[in-house]
Amino acid sequence: MERELQACPACGAGIDGADSPDVRCASCGKTLVRAEGKLAAAPDGHVELEHHDYVGGKIGMWLFLFTELLLFGGMFLIYSIYRAKYAKEFHVAALELNGGIGTLNTLLLLTSSLTVALAIAAIRRGRKGACLVYLWATVAQGVGFMINKYFEWNYKFHHGFFPWKGTSKGLGKLLMEAKITEGESTFYNLYFVMTGLHGLHVLVGVVLLAVMVGFVMRDWVRKDDYGWLENSGLYWHLVDLIWIFLFPLFYLIS
Repeated sequence: MERELQACPACGAGIDGADSPDVRCASCGKTLVRAEGKLAAAPDGHVELEHHDYVGGKIGMWLFLFTELLLFGGMFLIYSIYRAKYAKEFHVAALELNGGIGTLNTLLLLTSSLTVALAIAAIRRGRKGACLVYLWATVAQGVGFMINKYFEWNYKFHHGFFPWKGTSKGLGKLLMEAKITEGESTFYNLYFVMTGLHGLHVLVGVVLLAVMVGFVMRDWVRKDDYGWLENSGLYWHLVDLIWIFLFPLFYLIS
């Protein structure tokens, strides 16, 4: 059954009023409001309701996160293949990693996932101040993670471990100088690539959450409009999830 069209009071064009309180006439562009089942011209000072597609935005974010999981999933598969091939060498190479820093970084990311969830819960309750506190705490923990990773990588560089070292034409000579086997070299290559890519995601997440702080302060993210913050929180949870897999693969196998 077809809907009955209503006439625009401004230009007389037919309009499908649907069920929304605000309607814009496609012919004259006037904003109309529903009053007692009929459409009427919007009064002076009337503010048109904004349209937000929260469901579409969240679906889009989940699709993006799925592509990220495919990216890291491929790397985890490569790691598994080489781990099976160089089981002993991977065990020996992992002894050079600092388990204390790895554990600290794990605690930082786990806690940051909690604080970003609390930030979203706070803004949904209209607690702007609490939301800002939790967001700043999340950003601080992300920065702390990157600082720890800097010192860890700097230590490896100082001791002669670099990405792709020993994979050039002078493989044998380089391995002898570094006193590591080909399997150990493969371990460090995977370590630098996978933790480096994850670190890049952490950096992006920190910048994104810092932007969310600005959005909250300007009320662009608020109690009735928090989609941006919610999607940013989903991204940060993904960063945390990936590290939960990286930590045991590199730091606990020894």
